[in-house]
Amino acid sequence: MREVEDDAVNQRDKDGDAGDTASRRKDARRNKETLLEAAAAVFVTSGVDAPVRDIASRAGVGLGTLYRHFPTRADLIIAVYRHQVEACAEAGPALLESAPSPHDALRQWIDLFVDFLVTKHGLAAVLRSDQSGFEGLHTYFLDRLVPVCTQLLDAARAAGEIREDIAALTLMRGVGNLCIGAETDPDYDARRLASVLVDGLRRTH
Repeated sequence: MREVEDDAVNQRDKDGDAGDTASRRKDARRNKETLLEAAAAVFVTSGVDAPVRDIASRAGVGLGTLYRHFPTRADLIIAVYRHQVEACAEAGPALLESAPSPHDALRQWIDLFVDFLVTKHGLAAVLRSDQSGFEGLHTYFLDRLVPVCTQLLDAARAAGEIREDIAALTLMRGVGNLCIGAETDPDYDARRLASVLVDGLRRTH
């Protein structure tokens, strides 16, 4: 009888440990997500060289928590960049489901793409650097976002809404060129110009 009781106690301890571990992992994921959102917001206003203390403060965590997740500034910048790329990539299919038309989904996605481009102060310089860890970011960006833009364009073409002779990468490059300088000039509306470009894709009847 004593052995049965001991086994029951041991099992409860194991279950408790497993529950504690799962809770800690959930907290860690939540902290990481909060840090990424906070860092992205701080980068918008202060650039990628912003003090990490500002990021930790905005996230409501200590510096130790920040450094446990992101030991170096490079780790943090890369993680924020990937996080934002993933958000933009995931938005494409969601917009196709929710928007009134494929062209409207494309227009809304391009708005998100513009926001992504113009709010990432210093990332262009980062991508051109030779620092280890940054080299694959541009390839990652293209691998994730070009197929999403292609899907949106294909849907709009299939609906007969846009012309046939525009490729996703060409459109993305055009939008990127329209965003140059937008982060330094508050009167420059890159979204509006990108909207004009997307409206120009409409098929003429």
